[in-house]
Amino acid sequence: MLALQHAGKRFGPRVLFLEADWLIRNDEKTALVGANGTGKSTLMKILAGLETLEYGSLEQTRGLSIGYLPQEGLEIAGRTVFEECLTVFDEVHEIEHEAERLAGQMAELDHESAEYQAAAERYSLMQDRLHALDAYALDAQVGSVLTGLGFGKEDWTRRTEEFSGGWQMRIALAKLLLAKPNLLLLDEPTNHLDLESRNWLEDYLKNYPFGYILISHDRYFLDVTIDRTVEIWNKRLTIYQGNYTKYLKQKDERREQIVAVYRNQRDRIEHLEAFINRFRYQATKAKQVQSRIKELDKIERIEVPEEDPVIHFKFPQPPPSGRIVAEAEGLAKSYGPKQVFAGARFNLSRGDRVALVGVNGAGKSTLIKLLTGAEAPTAGSIRLGHNVIAEYFAQDQYKALDPEARMLDDMSRAARRIPEGELRSLLGCFLFSGDDVFKPLGVLSGGERNRYALSRILVSPSNFLLLDEPTNHLDMRAKDVLLEALDGYSGTVIFVSHDRYFIDRLATRVLEIENGAIAAYEGNYEDYLRRKGIVCSSPSVAEAIPNAPQKAASQQERSASIGTTIVIEGGPGPNGSATPPAAPRPRRLNPIRQRQMEDRCAFLEEEIPRIESAIAHTEEQLAVYVSAAETQRLAALAAELRAQLAALTAEWGELMGQLEGQTI
Repeated sequence: MLALQHAGKRFGPRVLFLEADWLIRNDEKTALVGANGTGKSTLMKILAGLETLEYGSLEQTRGLSIGYLPQEGLEIAGRTVFEECLTVFDEVHEIEHEAERLAGQMAELDHESAEYQAAAERYSLMQDRLHALDAYALDAQVGSVLTGLGFGKEDWTRRTEEFSGGWQMRIALAKLLLAKPNLLLLDEPTNHLDLESRNWLEDYLKNYPFGYILISHDRYFLDVTIDRTVEIWNKRLTIYQGNYTKYLKQKDERREQIVAVYRNQRDRIEHLEAFINRFRYQATKAKQVQSRIKELDKIERIEVPEEDPVIHFKFPQPPPSGRIVAEAEGLAKSYGPKQVFAGARFNLSRGDRVALVGVNGAGKSTLIKLLTGAEAPTAGSIRLGHNVIAEYFAQDQYKALDPEARMLDDMSRAARRIPEGELRSLLGCFLFSGDDVFKPLGVLSGGERNRYALSRILVSPSNFLLLDEPTNHLDMRAKDVLLEALDGYSGTVIFVSHDRYFIDRLATRVLEIENGAIAAYEGNYEDYLRRKGIVCSSPSVAEAIPNAPQKAASQQERSASIGTTIVIEGGPGPNGSATPPAAPRPRRLNPIRQRQMEDRCAFLEEEIPRIESAIAHTEEQLAVYVSAAETQRLAALAAELRAQLAALTAEWGELMGQLEGQTI
């Protein structure tokens, strides 16, 4: 499909990669990995044809279609969301227009003429092409992808320019997925997705019929979507078979092999040099010395590339809080007529690591703001426990920073007893190195300031951390530093994240907000999905998340030794007494209506194959020319059958969605 041969790229004197060879097959599902600044995004742009190589070649097969999604920067305007997505089917629309034109020609031409015969053959080809492109179900395809990426039906008719940058990137991603290019190039596709949309994209890519290359800092996402890993390391491309976890293992093994060969070579070199130096001036040994000098000159020296330093950071431990960290009674929150949740009662205990989950707009950030006191509840109360000191990291935390302060000076003031060298190492993990640490905070971008704000929390933590999207803008290295720090943290954490790996490694409980109700589940996100009855086709936690079972067990033991677990209950009953714990409010159908829908689905499941068979039979008849009148009749019949098929398929999909979405 696509081949890099002896390829190299540089920016000025800086070499990104050289002598790169990479054959990209048509079914390849690959992750492109490497440290920040090694040239991953640049290589993606080269593959997409947006940048050129300094030397070497890039060859591709004829007719190859490539779709590229950058990290950010796309702006879409001028249409509604639905109309914008339909633009990817321009080929279908052109074929439809040509088919209409041919039908008009055939109506005017002499049915016995050669021109009519040519038009009829061309018309038949156009119909076959429309059928192959599934042209009669375009609206259903668009609706399915938009729903999966988090667009409600009310959003479909909104203008694209009304959406923020993150949602515009979702629109661009939707268009790429609908276009189904032979090779998808996705640079950080999960950056702007919530957890539910990320899960949907994961399933979509696993069933994608062609190849794709991903850049992502979401380790779990890579583990379940790829079967090959290409790393840019030491200015070279190295290819590993398997997902991201297997790549890490193979990389360690490969480095051990390189180090072993390097040591053997050093031993040989030292032995040769010692012989040469000892006998250089002895005439009787001249022949042996010259032989060893030639051997020494022929040795191709092996270099062991430097590894990125592993930073281990521990929180300065905060003063202990009381056993109960937060307590809510009859908690409710509304914004005008919109009720976010109501009647919630819960306790948070010291040492809990609670992940908040729910669709966009469910109220995750709202609940965190209520716990911090940034917003007041509409009804009920929420109280912090004894000696609880809360620290809130918001999605726009950068707004609270002093824009005039220099980064290192501001960090030093926050961390009074941590040496400057350790602070600079920590900032390096969050992608601030060299002279970056002397920049005023005001010159940083919003994402950079958020990264800095998170690193600042690590050096002076409170005993109750409330983190809203802390993993945004972090690479894997920074996430690992954050995870390790939180693992040794003695306080309480409640957090929102769309990173599966981060949630599974950190959470000891999951708190779900859905349809105005709140429910708690023991364990991490994998356990939560299992208890919800959601079948997860992803690798087990043990495979995708090393040491996760042991970590979860240790966290549960720690929580058990500290105090009670989180308890979510319903609001007070009619007599003022507490009702039993409430599960999420079920979405039930009327039993009679449910039965009618099930019967209709059963009928459609028999009718759709019958119509598909009728279409196939009609197309077979169209392939054999009998007369002009017969061709017109069969063409009209085929069009009618396809319209029926599209309508029945859409109806079946809608009914199944309603039946599957209810709680039985």
